[in-house]
Amino acid sequence: MNESLRKRLRQLRLSGLAQALEVRLQEAAGHGLSHLEFLELILQDEVNVRQQRMLARRQKLAAFRETRTLEDFDFSFNPAIKRKAIYDLATGQFIREARDVLFVGPPGVGKSHLAQAIGHQALRNGFLVLYRSIFDLVRELKEEDVLPSRGKPLSRYLKPDLLIVDDMGLKQLPAQAGEYLFEIIMRRHENRSTMMTSNRPIEEWGKLVGDVPAATAILDRFLQHAEIIHITGRSYRLKDRTAPTKGPVDKKDN
Repeated sequence: MNESLRKRLRQLRLSGLAQALEVRLQEAAGHGLSHLEFLELILQDEVNVRQQRMLARRQKLAAFRETRTLEDFDFSFNPAIKRKAIYDLATGQFIREARDVLFVGPPGVGKSHLAQAIGHQALRNGFLVLYRSIFDLVRELKEEDVLPSRGKPLSRYLKPDLLIVDDMGLKQLPAQAGEYLFEIIMRRHENRSTMMTSNRPIEEWGKLVGDVPAATAILDRFLQHAEIIHITGRSYRLKDRTAPTKGPVDKKDN
């Protein structure tokens, strides 16, 4: 490939095509590809590179705590989790329909893993995703020292096709948390999908946010079109730990 062609490809920002062109030229010569077949190949190379870059940008913006996938999740460890229901969510249909999802269960059973894995699959399906623990969400809005309804801070939480709010119920939330969360849920209601995880039953949300009316208003909207998935069982985090072994018995004590 000569320098003139390289320059043209840079001007057109066809970096994916440029990276693969030498190989494709050899492939075309070796296999006798037609002009149309060759053109399809090099254009697909460019599309693939752009899709990979877009996915990387969206994953960075999503700010997942960890890289989790459904392929990494051990469904056999906790048979109570319905694999079909999880994979149905991973199709993204609930996002297209602006429905919500709530995972409820004790700590360690895999709620955060599943939420982030579904979020990661949503990115692959072309959706915009944002992941935040409830504590990060409240802290970020409080640091702006502005009610969410007044401007830019709220827009970050309204734009994503899927907002994942993790860790409800780990501890009581700070003052104004109910106000912030209600504003976000109200604005996203029937417009964008929200997924939440909670270690505590919804009956206790009033205590968690320190504001029973706000919690009632949040749940009234959030649960209207929400799919609630209850997860019980052993801690997924502890599944690979081995039981402690007993030391040798001293015969003198028998």
